[in-house]
Formats: sequence, structure tokens, C-alpha cells
Amino acid sequence: MKILITGSNGLLGHKLTQLLSQDPDVEVFATSRGPLKYALSKGLSGSLDVTDPAQTEGVIEAFKPEVVVHSAAMTQVDQCETEKEKCWLNNVTAVGNVVRACEKVKAHLIHVSTDFIFDGTAGPLDETAKPNPISYYGQSKLAGEEIVRKSQVKWAILRTILVYGVTPDMSRSNIVLWVKKSLEEGKAISVVNDQWRTPTLAEDLAMGCLLAARKKALGIYNISGEEMMTPYDIAVRTAHFFHLDSTLVRVTDSTQFRQLAARPPRTGFIVEKAKRELGFRPHSFEEGLAMIKAMM
Repeated sequence: MKILITGSNGLLGHKLTQLLSQDPDVEVFATSRGPLKYALSKGLSGSLDVTDPAQTEGVIEAFKPEVVVHSAAMTQVDQCETEKEKCWLNNVTAVGNVVRACEKVKAHLIHVSTDFIFDGTAGPLDETAKPNPISYYGQSKLAGEEIVRKSQVKWAILRTILVYGVTPDMSRSNIVLWVKKSLEEGKAISVVNDQWRTPTLAEDLAMGCLLAARKKALGIYNISGEEMMTPYDIAVRTAHFFHLDSTLVRVTDSTQFRQLAARPPRTGFIVEKAKRELGFRPHSFEEGLAMIKAMM
């Protein structure tokens, strides 16, 4: 099976590329806007700016993948509020470019989305929950979903939440790495205790993409961890796991932070559909931390 990945330099893209390159039944093509930041044990890599329609069509048509996993996106939530044109270009226009290219080669599209398409008034949520984004980032990701849903391609949308993990060359941090680094440096951190999520190990999300690709899954699937936690819970459990000083973790709430974009207070996903139909089995949070520790 030939699988093309967009956004291969991101955390998910890196994990998925590494996972697929170990599969003897998969020929992987890892694409990214800049040069690939890591070596591939097997497969191809190349440049692809998905905001460029001609380049997107040309690259996908040349490789002729059976499956395209579209993980490239602008995910900096506050930046999306201040750079709305850039956000729309990367999260909406680019999706249209990928969809049209997939239509031409009849590729199955797996599109990665987010819990930020919801307003956070309820949770955990299943796949039938009604979206109502409260940030521009959420609006853009929902608009991207709608392009996929209205397209002529066969598609699966995988929604995820608060992805964490580590790669050898991390260009951006995530909550677990931020907590670990801060406490190792003896810095006190304030972490909110009034937002609820089901954080997702990057390896689990990559496996969800592979399972969906193998089954040519159709429809919407929630792919996340199963444990509802606040960022404060995550920070304290991270501190305990790595034997760091948890007293440096100060509890606060979202009213104490000035953020440009509103965050949904409570999301979290129910992943029973993915477990039943795809065979998805997420790791526990402590298992995820152990995997991070083994890679550092």
C-alpha cells in the first residue's frame, strides 16, 4: 500500500512516518514544507507545500498514493486569532488542495482534526456530538472537515486531543515536555485545573492513522487517550512519574490567564467506535510517559 503523509516534520507526522517505514506492506512518502528533519529507514521523502494547489496536485499525482494522511495544519491556537488569513490558508484552503488532488488519483483521504471544533460545554464526546467552535482555530478546522465531508473522495476524519510525545529533534514542545523541562530547571509553573481533556500519546494517534489506512475506514473517528484529566492533573502525574518536585506545580484556573483564543472548558473523547471498528487500543497516561522516558 502506498501512503503519502503531509506535515511529516510534525510530532504526528514523524511518529506515523517511522511507524509506516517499519511496515513491509507499506511504501511511504513523507512530505513536508521544509527538508525532512530525520532519516527514513525505508521510503521516500520530498517537499510539499499544501497551500500551493499546483504543487500539491503534482506531488500527489506523481506518487499516486492509495492513501493520503493529511496531518499538516496550523495548530498554534492564539496565533490563529491574530493571523487569520494564514490560519485559513493552512487549515482550509490547503485541505481543498489536498482533496482535489486525492480526487484525481482516487486516493483514500485520512484527515486529522481536533476537539477544538467543540464549545466545551459537555464531555467526553462521541462522534455524533454537534460542533460549535469558539476560536478561529476551531472554526478553521471545522471548515476543513466540511470540505472533506462534501468531497468526492473516500474519507475518514480522525479527531484528536492534546497530543504529547517526544522526537529526537523537537521543534515545538507539548504539555508533558514543558512540565518536565520546567521542573528539572527548578521553575515553578501555574497550571489550570478547570479544563478537561483526554490527552493523546503521539504513538497512539499514529497507530490510529495506520489502522484507518489499513481498513480504508469511512466516517468520523475519535482517536485519543481515555483518561479525563486537567492540565494540572497531567502536570502532577508527570512530576511524580519523573520523580520531580510536584510542589512546584501551582494550581490555577483559566480566569487567571489572558489568552487571545478561547479554549473549550471540557471536551474529552469517547473512543469506543475506534476500538470496535479499527481495533484501536490507547495506552494509559503512565504507559505513555514510560515510552517518552525510554526515548530520552
